[in-house]
Amino acid sequence: MLRAHLVADIRAAEEALAATLPDGELMRRASEGLAERIDFIPPGELVVMLIGPGNNGGDALYAAVHLLDRGVRVDLCLLDEHTVHADGLAAALAAGAQIVDEPGGQRWCLDAMFGIGARPGLEGKAAEWARWIDDEGPFVIAVDTPSGIDVDGGTLPESYVDAHLTITFGTFKNGLLVTPATRAAGDTDSLVSDLVDIGLGPHLGAPSLEAIEARDGHRLRDIFEWIAEPASHKYSRGVVGIAAGSEQYAGAAHLCVAGAQAGMAGMVRFAGSEALSARVVDRAPEVVAAPGRVQAWVVGPGGGDDVGALITAALADGVPVVLDAAALEVEHLPESFDVPALLTPHAGELARLLDTDREDVEADPLGHVTKAAERWNATVLLKGPRTLIATPGRPTRVNMSGSTWLATAGAGDVLAGLAGSMVAAGADPHDAGSYAAFLHGAASVGANFGGPVTASDVAAELPRTIAAFHNETLDDDLFDWRD
Repeated sequence: MLRAHLVADIRAAEEALAATLPDGELMRRASEGLAERIDFIPPGELVVMLIGPGNNGGDALYAAVHLLDRGVRVDLCLLDEHTVHADGLAAALAAGAQIVDEPGGQRWCLDAMFGIGARPGLEGKAAEWARWIDDEGPFVIAVDTPSGIDVDGGTLPESYVDAHLTITFGTFKNGLLVTPATRAAGDTDSLVSDLVDIGLGPHLGAPSLEAIEARDGHRLRDIFEWIAEPASHKYSRGVVGIAAGSEQYAGAAHLCVAGAQAGMAGMVRFAGSEALSARVVDRAPEVVAAPGRVQAWVVGPGGGDDVGALITAALADGVPVVLDAAALEVEHLPESFDVPALLTPHAGELARLLDTDREDVEADPLGHVTKAAERWNATVLLKGPRTLIATPGRPTRVNMSGSTWLATAGAGDVLAGLAGSMVAAGADPHDAGSYAAFLHGAASVGANFGGPVTASDVAAELPRTIAAFHNETLDDDLFDWRD
């Protein structure tokens, strides 16, 4: 998994590592790694480096030496000549860099104004340089993080640097993985190649964020132990109950069932009206439309006026629940869940649950999904460009797979069914939500061939996607949008 850490934890790890190294070794590793990552800048080109105080600027100044050795010309803009890294500046000047008062005319820009220690937002000269970037549009490479973003919270202030590429050190930061801040980080398809390993790993504590990767399929065998059992059967794989759809939204029942059937559970039990049950079984004859035990309930997709009663009945069973769509109203939810629960709202639904505006949720999704998870003592999956899965006491998961084409009617119904299937098969809501979101997104990329996709297409693609993930043959190119 990819992992991101909070600034305080990164600082502590840097101090612990630096204490074991010769003076200057940590900066040497960072600057050489940065120089290697930007070796695509052709000799003869002119790069302007926006240099701020301390080590962030120092990393860039030492990297400038490597660029100059390759024949790249370097201009330096200093935010404050009194706080610049003196040794790094001397090395860059000795190698041939020149100081200029302000950027102008350069096609390449290295943003090294502020690293992880700065407050969100830019002021004064830094804000002016950010406006220059917006106006003239050079190719911008951010050093560690784009200057001005909210590194821990992942929000975007009024003024920040909008980069094309971010080269980060040691570990990822929240603001590089979650929206809206990740929009400033540039190319997010190649995150692994943009992380410079400087040796922090042994000194880092628990991550703040995690992200599932295509190579993580082996983890399914740890979650679903029956996969390795030759004697497993449909009941050992779990039975998922689906209470979804209504006369008005019958399609939601079909799509939720399709998601559940594509998942890990051995059997799907449908609870609905006689007419709707007949339609579901006619389309999916494997479904059992009769009362009986289940290991998890999915309630709400396409639900009608009886959704509150369905939630009450599901909670009375004492098994985990997945609540989606119509089930996500405050009046339907308990004060706090005493069974494992997964709530799957989009931004508008979460805004209603928290009595705020959709715009507020979209401006700070990490803060709001965390608040909701703590409020209801549940796992909350906030759907969006970077879906977040938050559970009290655990690192939040951010989903990196998907396509803009996934924003289509019924996709959430498929996701709810898939997540419920995983819960019934033995996953806790945190793992179920995060792996379901990952596989759902990956299936959308596999199904659409770069174009429109329907929810039914995604459901049909899921078994092949899950098999490829489990066998660790899933394509790494799972994310085909730009934030």
